Amino acid sequence: MNSINLIEDWKTRRQLTKREQRKFIDRLKRENTKKLNQRADELHEEVFKEISCLDCTNCCSTIPPIVNRTDASRIAKNLGMKSSKFQSEYLHEDEDGDMVMKTTPCPFLQQDHTCLIYEVRPKACREYPYTDNFEFADHLQLHKENIVYCPAVFHILERMNEKIP
Repeated sequence: MNSINLIEDWKTRRQLTKREQRKFIDRLKRENTKKLNQRADELHEEVFKEISCLDCTNCCSTIPPIVNRTDASRIAKNLGMKSSKFQSEYLHEDEDGDMVMKTTPCPFLQQDHTCLIYEVRPKACREYPYTDNFEFADHLQLHKENIVYCPAVFHILERMNEKIP
């Protein structure tokens, strides 16, 4: 399947399989963390060879990323503005007390699905969807939500479920 087909498959099946995938994620808590992270890293690489984020951008369109102080300073500098102005113009505090983008879709998402600040994007954007770098097992609860937002997470879990029934 190509990127567009995988994304369409995800759009069609994400709500239908959400409950089963969440149960599968709960079962993953009993797996060996090291082996689980290693398998997730392999599947992350495999799935991202097939799916292009530029064909989707659902995360940028629906999830306001956390922006820490370091991120805010770096982005503000890149935009040629003071950090305080950047924060007041683009950020607000969410219900968890985190600073996040005020608007969705992200104000830096361009019409061609590229990111205006890609080289200096927030850490949360760089690390999303937390399925590689041996972090998978640390974010199992987050994956339960991300199966609805990210086709890559969905397909990583689908493929993992084939190997770990």
